[in-house]
Amino acid sequence: MMRPDKYFETMKKRFGADKRTELYYTNEFTLALAVILSAQATDKHVNTVTPTLFKAADTPEKILKLGLEGLKEHIKSVSFFNNKAKNIMGLSQELAGLDIAQKDWRFPKKYHDRDALQRLPGIGRKTANVVGSILWGAPNIGVDTHVFRLAHRFGWANEADNTPEKVERRLYGIVPKKYYAVANHLMVMHGRYICKARWPDCANCPAAKLCPCKSDNGGVK
Repeated sequence: MMRPDKYFETMKKRFGADKRTELYYTNEFTLALAVILSAQATDKHVNTVTPTLFKAADTPEKILKLGLEGLKEHIKSVSFFNNKAKNIMGLSQELAGLDIAQKDWRFPKKYHDRDALQRLPGIGRKTANVVGSILWGAPNIGVDTHVFRLAHRFGWANEADNTPEKVERRLYGIVPKKYYAVANHLMVMHGRYICKARWPDCANCPAAKLCPCKSDNGGVK
């Protein structure tokens, strides 16, 4: 099993210790929208549609004014855009009318909690984990496809850990708490650019010497 502390210190040197997402956003509300849009879609593609969307609508009130069809027009190239548009409209309806400075929209303190975020329309556990860790450094580990895959490769999860929720619970017991808030981003960056699903680039991986699944021919066992 790869040592989590050694792994995350290595990844911090490779990808930086401060940045926690590649998603484009302009305030806390638009970060939530970007994370919702990124489900089963690449950050790179989401970033091609969000600048124009957020220029047109960067608050719940502006999203509602844009309307469902107007929102769909902006995000129609993103996978599952119909369902995502409905979720974003539901979230906007829930958050509209709050006494918040519109130029720098921020979630009220009562939402600085994973369970509270999850009660909002369109925000599931993974989204709540990612939003909380990016915005407030919350000690949450969002498990997406990259984190799920790498956790199994590194020996941090086993065959019985066959759902994101099970992997998440496993990681909380293995990863030192000080890395919780950066775990998702660093593992996503590693999985996206180096430890890929089909062709992991072990020859250029900074964690190769730590990895239990690296093979002699440069791939994974």
